[in-house]
Formats: sequence, structure tokens, C-alpha cells
Amino acid sequence: MDTLFFIFSKIVQFCIEPLNWVIVFVALSLLFLSLKKPYLCKRFLLLALADLLLVGWLPTSEVFLRALEDSIPKVQLAQMPEADFGGIIILGGAIEGGEIALDRGEVSIYSSAERVTKAFELIRKYPDLPFIFTGFSGRLSAVGMSEADAFKQLVSEQGLPDKNAHYENQSRNTYENVVLIKPMILELGDKNAKEADTPPKPWLLITSASHMYRSVKIFQKQGIAVIPIPVDYQTGHQLRWARFDLEDGIQNWNKVMHELIGLLAYWITGKI
Repeated sequence: MDTLFFIFSKIVQFCIEPLNWVIVFVALSLLFLSLKKPYLCKRFLLLALADLLLVGWLPTSEVFLRALEDSIPKVQLAQMPEADFGGIIILGGAIEGGEIALDRGEVSIYSSAERVTKAFELIRKYPDLPFIFTGFSGRLSAVGMSEADAFKQLVSEQGLPDKNAHYENQSRNTYENVVLIKPMILELGDKNAKEADTPPKPWLLITSASHMYRSVKIFQKQGIAVIPIPVDYQTGHQLRWARFDLEDGIQNWNKVMHELIGLLAYWITGKI
């Protein structure tokens, strides 16, 4: 069932992303042109143009993306002692450990690189805390090493302490991330609680700001307390009303639609 859910979510996401509709509208306009229906051809060409304007004019996507990023506030770690944390959780989604890494012999990091750099920062800052990296691949046909194995390689290359490192390399989406690392969190939490004679502590959770709301809701549903550490912000406090950028707009809309569909699907299936 989880595999069917994963495949269906990828199909739905592809179908609703605004830029993909440009291809549909252009294809339909060409079809009606061949059928000698110029009126319908012009209609669909105008829809394709309107779609491009919607995607490229940044405020249309930023208003939704900013709402997602602001839904979970940042925590001031400097005001909290290390003793308050149970460990560090790093969600996958920023590392290319697949075919490119195999071909080039180097691990590549996506635009969500802050997930990795923030993880490195906290691992250095709290070397005695256990950390868990979770993620295999979000692709339908994954090739090469998992994200978790790629992160393990990066940890080694950076010379980071790995005595408390733990990895999960089977999950394909956020729900699987949480479910598959839950036994690790409970085991490590119980062990640390017994040693310190204290109740289990919340774990620091690192993921993109736009992805944090859905992630926190899933952890809450599974009964796991986390302290959100959002990174990878894509919006500021002010909307850029005069900015038109197709590349940024495409990335923003992809993030927005990915999260909205994920929230809806997880709510319908009782995962949040």
C-alpha cells in the first residue's frame, strides 16, 4: 500500500505542477491547429502564456511559500542547553547519491544544501548527541547509493565525529522517514533516559522551512517530540512585486505544490 501511495503521489504531483500544463496547452493548441480550429488554438496558446506569467511572476508563488515557511517559527538554540536535546534528526531530500554520484565519483548536494550544512554545524557543536540521517531516494526509479549512504560518505570526508551516527536508508518519503526511524529514536531515547535518570527528551529536527510543517505533524502523529530547526528559506519578509523569474518561479511552485499535495494526501490517509 505504501508503494502504491508513493507512486500515486508522484503522478499527481507531476499532473498539477503549473509549468507542466504549459506543455499540455501547447500540445492542445497544435492539435486544434491541425484540425483547422484556429479559435481553440488561440485559446490554448493564451492559456499557455497565462500559465508562464503565473509561474514567472514571483509574488504568485512566494505568497504561498512564505506562509508555509512561516508556519513553524525558528527556535533559538543558543538559549537552550545541550542537555535539553535527545539527539539530531536530518531528513533526506538534499543529496544526490544516485547515477550522477556513480558516474562522477562525487556526492552532489541539491538546492536544499542547508539541510546538510546545518547538520554538519550541529554535529560539530554537539558531538555527544546521537544523530540520525534518514532517506533512500524520492525518485520512482532510484539508481546508485542511498542518500543516507551518501551522507555517511560526506561525514567521513568532512572529518566529523561519527561515534553516535545512525542511518536509515530505505525510506522514500517523509512518512516513511518518520516510521522507519521511530524504533531508533525510542531505543536511543530510552537508553539515554535510563542513563541520566530523566524522561525522554525531544530531538532536533532539520529540514527545509517549507517542509517543516508537514514533517512536525507526522512526528506528532507518531508520538515523537521534536524541536524544529527550519533551514533552506526561499522567501523574505517582503514579496518581490516587480520580479519576474521563470527559474525561481518554477522552483517555488514545485515546493508549494509538493507540500500542499503532501499535506492533503497525508490528511486523507490519516498520516497527520
